[in-house]
Amino acid sequence: MVDSSSKFSIVRLTLDGNKFEILVKPDPALDYKLGRRSDLSGVLVSDEIYSDANKGFRASGEKLAKYFKTAESTEVAKQILSRGDLSLTTDQRRKMVEEKRKQIIQLISKRFVDPRTHTPHPPTRIESAMNEARLAVDPFKPAEDQAKNVVDGLRKILPLKSENLVLTLTIPSQFSAQSYNLLKTTGNFKSEQWLADGSLRVILEINAGMKGALLDRIGSITKGTAQITEG
Repeated sequence: MVDSSSKFSIVRLTLDGNKFEILVKPDPALDYKLGRRSDLSGVLVSDEIYSDANKGFRASGEKLAKYFKTAESTEVAKQILSRGDLSLTTDQRRKMVEEKRKQIIQLISKRFVDPRTHTPHPPTRIESAMNEARLAVDPFKPAEDQAKNVVDGLRKILPLKSENLVLTLTIPSQFSAQSYNLLKTTGNFKSEQWLADGSLRVILEINAGMKGALLDRIGSITKGTAQITEG
């Protein structure tokens, strides 16, 4: 029987109603699940495959061969760890939820504005509204996939609007290459033109919430020499 006082987590995979469980070290297992490490060594507490780890019941070799096409424990453990559900520790879940929440808030702040002011809501206001609306955050689901549902929930409390702006930017030649890469990853080029003196002129469509950050970064790159007009 498994000692419940040990510092381990359980990874569980259920196939056709059959449970397969392994015991893992919490932090290395989480790193493996998140793709931060590819080596299984140091992750497993043991190479046993259980049908119920808490009761110490082991899965039969017959079932392993049927569902995993092998009875070799390390290979089965890899499949369970990759496809199964990891039981997070309280501290792990708290940290992951906090980090995912920050990512979602950042996405919303970049993509949406307050329609009354046409400026982004401060992150603290978005976070406060999320708390008020009691919006849950999934620690494993990508922030991008959760943002839409969060926005839908926030709209009951916070006015949010997705707005696009069109900016015309003229970048001096000595800063054009560095600025080009930034602009290309920030918005959609409606047109680009390389002028006779090597300057770059771009008509760029961006989300209104990204305007402030873009102007700050372009100003920093070009030392304030870029010419920027709206519309």
